[in-house]
Amino acid sequence: MPQTKSLTKSYAAPAPKQPLAPWSFERRDPRPNDVAIAIAFCGVCHSDVHQARDEWFPGIYPMVPGHEIVGTVTAVGSNVKNFKPGDLAAVGVMIDSCRKCANCKAGLEQYCTDGTGATMTYNGRDRQGEVTQGGYSKSIVVDANYVLHVSSKLNAAAVAPLLCAGITTYSPLKHWGAGPGKKVGIVGLGGLGHMGLKFAHSLGAHTVLFTTSKSKVEDGKRLGADEVILSNNEAEMKKHAGSFDMILDAVSAPHDLNALLTLLKLDGTMMMVGLPDKPFEIAPFNLLSQRRSVAGSGIGGIAETQEMLDYCAEKNIVSDVEVVAIDQINEAWERMIRQDVKYRFVIDMATLK
Repeated sequence: MPQTKSLTKSYAAPAPKQPLAPWSFERRDPRPNDVAIAIAFCGVCHSDVHQARDEWFPGIYPMVPGHEIVGTVTAVGSNVKNFKPGDLAAVGVMIDSCRKCANCKAGLEQYCTDGTGATMTYNGRDRQGEVTQGGYSKSIVVDANYVLHVSSKLNAAAVAPLLCAGITTYSPLKHWGAGPGKKVGIVGLGGLGHMGLKFAHSLGAHTVLFTTSKSKVEDGKRLGADEVILSNNEAEMKKHAGSFDMILDAVSAPHDLNALLTLLKLDGTMMMVGLPDKPFEIAPFNLLSQRRSVAGSGIGGIAETQEMLDYCAEKNIVSDVEVVAIDQINEAWERMIRQDVKYRFVIDMATLK
């Protein structure tokens, strides 16, 4: 039988460098393994701007951005047992993977190695070759294996950024063992950095914020920093030389890694989650002298993302958000680029009429 489809409303980038505008398109109706979700909130990620403006790699247009999605299940396929209509559910950065490679079998679907990698929630093609469209829309249909449960105890709007900013910081902190007895640095106080502070503090680590702005000291402490270091103050930086177990770098602008590397102790790790558009220059001696490592980390697998959402429900952790109407999205993007948000925009999809 041919696949049936239903029309949904959205905001899309018609072409590179053009403002987002209303657009209607077809979503597939649920297949036997699918979950259909009415989207209530969608977080706004800086990567939405990069992809819609064709700044990373060639985009597919019209493009509906958005991969921080929370909403209510409206229908499920005949094979779906773990979701039912009325459930609060979430969708993150990926909506499928090969499920056969070693990484997928290990629950690390974000590192799928089948050649095309994991299927991204938007600006990609699914396993049937259809263009994927994201959460700046009224609804989405996703295979149940890539849909997550959300606790009703949490503010749904503030949960949305956990699907990217949350898991992007939670995963490396857990992987490299942030916890009691560890000194953890967080570089940058933005959408990612503010979640890194919350998680590192909650996990029991001595948590330190690095910032270049005195105006962020108070907010950094409110969000979980035990100390705040002004990274443009050389004397202040030297006081902490060789004392950090790990540093989570959440800055997406070019900056000097070498000054930060000297703060790591023996076997310390610099965890990179920001995406600057220029390569870093690292002095090899800063790595060799204390067997330091520089590592990258990308989101988390489905099981780990569910673990994070459950942890957030237990610890009452959500993002600090500013909720906007969909017709404010272009202004919100420009404000985000200017870092004029504390600390994540979230779209109220009820405003999409």
